[in-house]
Amino acid sequence: MTFEKRKVGTLPVHPVGLGCMNLSHAYGPAQDHDDAVTFLQRAIDIGYDFLDTATIYGMGKNESLIGEALKHRRNDFVLASKCVMGFADGKRFLDARLETIKQACEASLARLQTDVIDLYYMHRPDPKVPIEESVGALAELVTQGKIRMIGLSEMSADMLRKAHAVHPIAAMQSEYSLMTRNPEIAVIDACAELGTTFVPFSPVGRGYLADEPLKPDTFHERDLRRTFPRFSEPHFSNNLALLKLTKELAGDLNCTVGQLALAWTLARGETFVPIPGTTNLQHLEDNFRAAEIRLPSDVLEKLNTAFTPDAVSGPRYSPPAQATVTTERFEFELQETT
Repeated sequence: MTFEKRKVGTLPVHPVGLGCMNLSHAYGPAQDHDDAVTFLQRAIDIGYDFLDTATIYGMGKNESLIGEALKHRRNDFVLASKCVMGFADGKRFLDARLETIKQACEASLARLQTDVIDLYYMHRPDPKVPIEESVGALAELVTQGKIRMIGLSEMSADMLRKAHAVHPIAAMQSEYSLMTRNPEIAVIDACAELGTTFVPFSPVGRGYLADEPLKPDTFHERDLRRTFPRFSEPHFSNNLALLKLTKELAGDLNCTVGQLALAWTLARGETFVPIPGTTNLQHLEDNFRAAEIRLPSDVLEKLNTAFTPDAVSGPRYSPPAQATVTTERFEFELQETT
């Protein structure tokens, strides 16, 4: 295979990681337990060596799944999880206080059946707690050997710099794809400035960038995309025209649309490590092999010309979801309504 490993912080990994959320949460019912165990073991067999989970995924069940499926292969992959977004009595909460972060880490270590988490993110900013205090708590966990590196998720460049002043931030995770370009405003530059790995999640547009168009009217009632404006009319239909181009270009390159989208993301920078999620074994293999694809300059130009931020119809988040993140928005988005 023609690819070079990239680094998440100090640890070398395959250029494409695996987001594990879909196995337990977000786009409908959890995958059958035994199938999910088999899926994770297959991912490691293929060569995936960077897995991403979180406390909140399936309210702890995703971490438990990874612990059960892969505890005997713990040295074969870099493990990332997240705190701050937690749960109690079946309800979510946001808490970035020192003691809560420490308790969350202990609970994650137990569910994951491991002694150390390689990369531990703050899943979201907590407006009630200064970022410096939260990162200070995470730094204590590094000192104690319970986590190796600290990450942030869905935060602004300013918050990244404030956090990095307390302790080096190994990775910043943000939604980034042809459909969502917000990190280009400031976060990507800040990552380059600070030596922070950029980890794009949803690099195939939450399934939008695929060979066959999604059918939002068939989404499960618990599918989070039902709350995202881009998957509702008129935005969904408005964006279908963009997919015509991706399908044509993917056909010319003999790859899938998903692979094209991942190859575009990988081409944006050598310090980018995207983490697509899937429950489909064929997509699992396709995503892994996307690291072998080198997009010609004319294809990159066509994609960048077509997928300008203002060419995509609709906000990426509903107002309540947008209020939980601090990632910068384009000026036109600030004036946009759903």
